[in-house]
Amino acid sequence: MTDKKDISALFHRFRELGIEQQIDYNKFYLYSIITHSTAIEGSTVTEIENQLLFDEGIAPAGKNVMEQLMNLDLKAAYEQVMQYARNRESMNVKLLCGLSALVLKNTGAQYNAFQGSFDASKGDLRLLNASADAGGRSYMNFLKVPARLEEFCTWLNAERERITDKDVPASYELSFRAHYRLVTIHPWADGNGRMSRLVMNMLQWEKHIVPTIVYKEHKAAYIQALMDAREKEDENIFCDFMFSELEYCLRLSIAEYEKSMSDDVPVNVPVNVPVNPNGRKRKIIEIMAANGNVTIKELAEKLGVNEKTVKRDIATLRSEGIVSRIGSDKTGQWVVSLK
Repeated sequence: MTDKKDISALFHRFRELGIEQQIDYNKFYLYSIITHSTAIEGSTVTEIENQLLFDEGIAPAGKNVMEQLMNLDLKAAYEQVMQYARNRESMNVKLLCGLSALVLKNTGAQYNAFQGSFDASKGDLRLLNASADAGGRSYMNFLKVPARLEEFCTWLNAERERITDKDVPASYELSFRAHYRLVTIHPWADGNGRMSRLVMNMLQWEKHIVPTIVYKEHKAAYIQALMDAREKEDENIFCDFMFSELEYCLRLSIAEYEKSMSDDVPVNVPVNVPVNPNGRKRKIIEIMAANGNVTIKELAEKLGVNEKTVKRDIATLRSEGIVSRIGSDKTGQWVVSLK
C-alpha cells in the first residue's frame, strides 16, 4: 500500500524539478492521458500517432476510423473539462451528460429499449440495465441512475468545498473516490470508464495537482481493483490501487526528466533549459520526412542533443513502425510511414 506521505514527497519533488515548465509539457502530458485512457477501451493508437493526429491531422496508418474518432472525441472532452476546472464549475447531471456527449460524439450509438429510445452520442442516460463483468453481475437498475447521479453531484460538490487545495493526498483521494463512484453508478450505455477518468482528472486540475494516468500496461490490475472494490463493497481497495498508480506515474515522470537532464545537455544552450522527449521525437519525424538522407550527427546538431539520445529516440520510432531505414547505414535513406 502506498504511503500518502510518499505521495506528498513525490509531488513536491515533481514541482521542485519544474517538470511542468518544459515547453509543450502540458500538451504532451494530456496526449498521454488520452492515449492510455482510450487504450484501456481497446484503441491501438500510440502517443506519437495521436500527436500527429491532433496537431497535424495526419491519420495513423492501419488504424480504423472509430479508433481515431474515439481519441479525437476524448481530446475535445478534455479541453472542455480543463475549462471547467479553471472555473471550478459546480458539478451537476446536465454538465456530466454534456461531457458524455463529447466523449461519444462520433462513436456513440442509438438504442431502442422498452422504456424508449436513447442516444449515447447525445449524452443520454441509459434506459437499459448493464452487466458489470463476465460473471454476470449487473450495475444498478437504470431506474435508479438519475437519483444516484444527483446524489453523486451533491456529495462531490460538498467535498470539493471541504478539501483545500493544499491537502494534496486528500485531493487525490477525492478524485479517486469520484472515479469509483461514477463508474459504479454506470450512468451511460458506453464510455463510463473514459468519463470516470475524465472527471477524476478534472478534479485534479481543479486542485492544481498532477493528473493521474491509468497506464494501459496496468489495465488488468485496474479492472481487477474495480471488481474487487465492488465485490467487497469497499472503495478503499480501488483508492489503494490508484494511489499506487499515482506513485508509479510520479516516479516515472521524475526519473524520465532526470535522465533527460543528464543525457540531453543541449549544445550552446543554458543547462536549465529542459528538453521535451516527445517534442524531440516529433521533430525527428519532421526532419526525416523532409530529408531522408539526414544523418544521426546532423539530427543531433539540429536538436541540440547528443547522438546517443537521437539513436535511442529513433529506436523507439522504429519499434512503433513510424520510421524505417532502406539500405545501409551509410548509403540508405529514412522513410516515414504515417498514412
